[in-house]
Formats: sequence, structure tokens, C-alpha cells
Amino acid sequence: MEPYKTIQGTAQAEYEEKKSRFIGQVAHVQTEEEAVAFLNGVRAANPMARHNVYAYVLRAENRIRYSDDGEPARTSGLPTLSVIEHAGLKDVICVTTRYFGGTLLGTGGLVRAYTKAAQDAFAQAQIVQYASCRDIMISVDYSRYDQLAHWLAERGVQVLDTTFAADVTVEVRSLASEADALVVGITELTSGTAELLVGDEAYQPITV
Repeated sequence: MEPYKTIQGTAQAEYEEKKSRFIGQVAHVQTEEEAVAFLNGVRAANPMARHNVYAYVLRAENRIRYSDDGEPARTSGLPTLSVIEHAGLKDVICVTTRYFGGTLLGTGGLVRAYTKAAQDAFAQAQIVQYASCRDIMISVDYSRYDQLAHWLAERGVQVLDTTFAADVTVEVRSLASEADALVVGITELTSGTAELLVGDEAYQPITV
């Protein structure tokens, strides 16, 4: 499977323009049913809103959908889709709820407002890449833990879990293509004292 970028879970951001509230909500979805369910949930939670504009991009069948939901054509749904595509994300949906503030924003104003609402919502999300990965369990004594933690942080290695017992066990995730080099680096760093267990290759999310 080809690597791709998406988000984990959901995120939300709010933007106000001339007393109109724009609430952007984004979610990781993998099917059209999940996308529609998220959209319907947003609609149900905002029954007094004037518009619930949306766009989603799914890897399955390269499915792309968007709607202006009553706003002037090409002022909201398409700009929302453009934010998703510009970020290179897939298996995501963005729904922006608008509470009208009494002042018309014009075509350009709407494009800017819906674009910003979507951008702000995705800025609050955790971006991940789904790719072929390996999880690595590293066990070190306490005297080497701080050095290991600093070394991992410097290289941006994703730490999944840390357990403090007789030794310190750190679980990390690496791209499969980089796992061997990571093992070599940890072995050199700890002068061969670290115990390492490398998991099987699997298609999993990794932070980017």
C-alpha cells in the first residue's frame, strides 16, 4: 500500500468574521458512510446554523465530495476541498458550520472565511502518515534513559509508550525503511547495553 497523509481522530477551530461564526470540524474517516455520519452529527449538534458546508476526500475509489450547502456556488465547499488537497490529506472530512451574523460577506469574503475555518481546524489536528512501519521495544537501565530520550527527541522519533520498572522500556515507531538504521544508532548510543525487540512490518500511522 502506498503511504498517505491523514489526521488522527477529530479537531475543531472557530473563526469569526463580521459577527458570523464559522466553526470548522475535521475528522479521520475511511468510508463514505463514516463521512456522512460525521456530517449528520455536526448538523444535529447545530440545528440553528444557517449552513453546514463540507468536503471530504477518501482513498477508496478516489472519492471526492463537497457541498456549498446553500452558500453561493464555489464560495465554500470548493475552497474547503482546496485546503484538504493543498495539505495532501486523504481519508478526511471537513465540515464548517456557519451562524450568520447579519452582514453579507460577498463572494471573496466567503471564500476567505471558509478557507480560514478549514485551515484553522486542520492546524489543530494531529497529522499522521500511514506507511509501512516497525515498532521497536528498547529496554535500558535508568542511568542511560535521559540520554536515550534526548537522542530520540532530537531525531523526531515517535515514542508510543514509556514504562518504568526494573529497567526503563521505551516503545517507539519507525518507518520500516529506517528501522535498521535506528537500531544501529541506539546500539551505538548505549554501547550495546540496550535490549531491543523489533516488531513485524505493518501498515500503521506515524507522526510526521
